[in-house]
Amino acid sequence: MTETASPATLPPIEAEPRINPRVKTTGSLSRRMILIAAGWILLLLTGGGYALDSILVTAVTRNFDDQLEYVLTALIVSAEIGPEGEVLNSREPADQRFLEPNSGLYYQVSAPGQEIYASRSLWDRKLAYGARHNDLTVHAYDSDQFVDPKADPPERLRIVERDVTLPGSKLQWRFQVAQVRDGLDAQIRVLRKTLLRSFLLLAFGLIVMAALQTFYGLWPLRRVRDEIARMRAGKARQVERPMPIEVAPLVEELNALIEHNERQAEEARRHAGNLAHALKTPLTVIMNAATAKADDLGDTVVREARTMRRQVDHHLARARAVGRRGSAHSRADVWPSLESVERAVGVL
Repeated sequence: MTETASPATLPPIEAEPRINPRVKTTGSLSRRMILIAAGWILLLLTGGGYALDSILVTAVTRNFDDQLEYVLTALIVSAEIGPEGEVLNSREPADQRFLEPNSGLYYQVSAPGQEIYASRSLWDRKLAYGARHNDLTVHAYDSDQFVDPKADPPERLRIVERDVTLPGSKLQWRFQVAQVRDGLDAQIRVLRKTLLRSFLLLAFGLIVMAALQTFYGLWPLRRVRDEIARMRAGKARQVERPMPIEVAPLVEELNALIEHNERQAEEARRHAGNLAHALKTPLTVIMNAATAKADDLGDTVVREARTMRRQVDHHLARARAVGRRGSAHSRADVWPSLESVERAVGVL
């Protein structure tokens, strides 16, 4: 008689490593929502900032032009024709910068073939006459005619001009008032810097708000994940925490699926128990016949084996029926069977 090995001599049984297949993902939903919100916010703020910048710059420039136009109107009102057909000013502009050479504020009155009447601030320079206008309205434009590459900063001008026919003269005199753009450009720079900082701060605040809204809005999904983890740990059987209205249908379907799986598992256990009880009696008969060394042992084994086979076939058929009933994808083609029954009944 051979001795069986003691439990101490048996090699240790290593547990099989648990395999957790990773679910295929298409990226983070939170990141996707935040990026969409950030892109839309930046697009709107960029368009709005560009439009607001254009409006404010136009308003500041218009205010600058209005001041020059006021001086231009005063210059036209005080102009008169001298005895030799030249232009004279009955009243000089009050701004002292017109008397300071290269002060940055200039005026000039000119006509083709006539002597130019200009402010002392122009000194030895002249404003370009330019093309003839087809109307008598005020024109405002930028000019680089006094720009010196060596000067820092360059003297870029903003000029307003108007063609006027003075009483006692048949010529069209061009009245021009010019001022360097340094003050205007400084205002525009301050304005744009303020706009940029304000819109960057607004964009940052809106993106942070969108991120917080996204995390807060998707928080119930994380709660569902935690509930599923609790079920895997055996601490709960279903998702029991209250959920928002939008997530409640998902939780209901999940609980229904869990309940359905539990019912199927219970039916499987019941069928396994019934099969075990059904096989127990034939096995007992075979064991008793074998122990008693009965003469009809062979017939007994065959008879009881057939019984066990019938029981196995019966429970397998029931298991297949339960599987078909529990599968939502199972379909049965009933119409051919109904046609056969209809033909049989028609023959009768």
